[in-house]
Amino acid sequence: MAKTLNIFKKIHFLRERYYKAALNKGSLLNILSEAEVAEQVYNSNAIENSTLTLEETEKILLQIDLDRYISERELFEAKNLARVVSYINTKAKEQELSLELILFLHKMFLSNIRDDVAGRFRHDDEWVRVGSHIALDPKQVVGKLEEMLVQYYSTPNENIIKRIARIHLVFEHIHPFVDGNGRIGRVINSYLIIREGFVPINIKFIDRKLYYTAFEEFDNKGKTSIMEEIVGKAMTNSYHKRLAYLEGMEIVTLAEYAKRKKISHSNLINKAHRQTIEAFLEKGVWKIGIS
Repeated sequence: MAKTLNIFKKIHFLRERYYKAALNKGSLLNILSEAEVAEQVYNSNAIENSTLTLEETEKILLQIDLDRYISERELFEAKNLARVVSYINTKAKEQELSLELILFLHKMFLSNIRDDVAGRFRHDDEWVRVGSHIALDPKQVVGKLEEMLVQYYSTPNENIIKRIARIHLVFEHIHPFVDGNGRIGRVINSYLIIREGFVPINIKFIDRKLYYTAFEEFDNKGKTSIMEEIVGKAMTNSYHKRLAYLEGMEIVTLAEYAKRKKISHSNLINKAHRQTIEAFLEKGVWKIGIS
């Protein structure tokens, strides 16, 4: 609890800096948002076992031919998820999250991939399993999703990290779709975060092991602490990156920063992972802004 509050206080401070730095810089914010789409698509797909690299994902979105064969599914997963990410970046402030909107995002993502289940929740005898976890009875899906939204919207004064961690864990525990649950769940995270006036988060593939441990903690103990840590660090990472650009800092790799300061690179990497320095991960490389 104390750790989450400390991260939230840090995020509150970073958020204030961000709003001051972002004044009259709408075009730069748009460029940063557009540049992140490929990274968000790559990481979310990679968490779900996609074989696409970040470079291949960027090429697909730029309509550049790849050097190897990829399945039609992976091609549409990249293109469709990019559409969804771009959509929420512009539309999240206009409409509250609802079951109808969740279905709309799901249909956008699964079109040409699984048209038979796109845009609808599980029903009848459509049971799903994630590892050893058997998701809820299809008959309970809609009711539990409604409860999930009521719980989220009835706790507006609770800090954003706890609220997002909880709704994400509950959504994935319900597993409302036959296919596409993880990616839509992570899209919902950013949708809600943007609506609350914070910057979108990108849960990275490198955190996949910890990410799945968070689900085990929730399923077995009903706790949200690990997911809170993931959400909190993802948010500070996002703020650190934006502030480095918005405040006009010189952006260098941590390796270069270590050379200049004559300090241990490995120690800096550890601090970056813990987000105790203002470092951020961009295209798989740790960087930092120098003022």
